[in-house]
Amino acid sequence: MKEYNITVIETNNPAILKFEANHFLVKQNYEFKNIDEAKNSPLAQQLFYLPFIKTVYISGNFIAMERFDIVEWNDVKDEVAQQLAEYLNAGEPVVLEEETSKKAAVTVYAEVTPNPAVMKYVANKVIVPAIFEFKNIDEAKDSELAKQLFHFPYVKEVFIDKNYVSITKYEVADWNEISMELREFIREYLADNKEVVSEGALAKEADKTSETTAKTTYDNTSQQIIDILEEYVKPAVASDGGNILFQSYEEESKTVNVILQGACSGCPSSTFTLKNGIETMLKNMMGDKVNEVVALNG
Repeated sequence: MKEYNITVIETNNPAILKFEANHFLVKQNYEFKNIDEAKNSPLAQQLFYLPFIKTVYISGNFIAMERFDIVEWNDVKDEVAQQLAEYLNAGEPVVLEEETSKKAAVTVYAEVTPNPAVMKYVANKVIVPAIFEFKNIDEAKDSELAKQLFHFPYVKEVFIDKNYVSITKYEVADWNEISMELREFIREYLADNKEVVSEGALAKEADKTSETTAKTTYDNTSQQIIDILEEYVKPAVASDGGNILFQSYEEESKTVNVILQGACSGCPSSTFTLKNGIETMLKNMMGDKVNEVVALNG
């Protein structure tokens, strides 16, 4: 039986808090404004018995809740997280979804990235709750989708995040000749409701994230840099099919070390982006605390 852990995540809206599970909960997105609307969700119904709950959102691997102003989340969030974990670990249903053998209504479109070797395939639904990067078929043992993509001889690397798959190709192939085949393969795979990443890998990733959050204590400067990267840089690089990870800050040389993933890794324009985009932004926002940004893998 699955063991559920809940991680509390703040959102841009102070009234809404996100409770993220280490396993998928539902296949579709749901929004419930009151207990009547939640008739097909025993979990949402139970949550509405809490007098401060205004709206319940359930999607993928998380439950988000909007509160009324009668309480602050800091006063009740731990209790709510515990209640959710107990409910899920008791094996109670989240939403009574109709089981169907029909294919899911999935659309996938191809989107070019700044990296000419990478194409981004975007789905109309969340396919994974976290970032997964596979450099070769051996690394893809926990992802059947990535493993099958590596069977195409021109696929070099696979990067999966939220609602898209970024594919890095070998130079021998031309996107005009292979893009439609890849797009249709990914669409068919998702439409068949097949598992993108194994439950074990999802749980491992969630545990790793929780462990990192609990154990890692950054100095004030590093934390400021992380916050800027999260708020201003990550959304931009994600839209290009990649990701950026903070690695370290060297106080003496005032150097910020990062790791680039997906379309950003090995991209001809990544140096330009680092120097004229990220580095400039950090210098402007951090003053003389930052002198240089270096990609350890680019």
